[in-house]
Amino acid sequence: MSEERVTNLMSTTNRIAQIGPPRFGVAVHALAWLTQSGGVLSSAALASQVNSHATFLRRVLQTLAQSGLVEAREGRDGGYTLARSPDRITLADVYNAVRAECAGEQADDGGCGAAAAAAGQLDEVLARVMTDAEQRTVDHLRGYTIADILSQADEFAKPDEGAGNSCCQSAMDEI
Repeated sequence: MSEERVTNLMSTTNRIAQIGPPRFGVAVHALAWLTQSGGVLSSAALASQVNSHATFLRRVLQTLAQSGLVEAREGRDGGYTLARSPDRITLADVYNAVRAECAGEQADDGGCGAAAAAAGQLDEVLARVMTDAEQRTVDHLRGYTIADILSQADEFAKPDEGAGNSCCQSAMDEI
């Protein structure tokens, strides 16, 4: 498979449906690239692979590090690596990490929680319904790991014959 095809498969701009905060998709893509690299990737290398601004991605990665999903390494050979095996990182872990980050920001600026913050019975009922829906989503996401997602993306896991030994070669070249 061509490197362009791999990038298109993993590009956050090619998502059809999005659930939760926008950081969720970026976080899953970053974890997938870290899994595929098998080593340390810089935020700049990851940002180019997930089609995100490096500053935004660093904030997402900081959240993942605080949640114990990735490790940050400083210095010349620094970057990010998985803190645990991809088959032990559920999508619920990722969702909960970025959801907590989003909740903190919304408390500061009044953003996401409009229904919960608004007065009135209708808003309270809607907030309960959305909380229930979100919990069901999290419960469903517990059934999938980063490794599961990569195994289902067959084309992502299989680089072209003769195209090198890693689909992340361009990211590794930037390190």
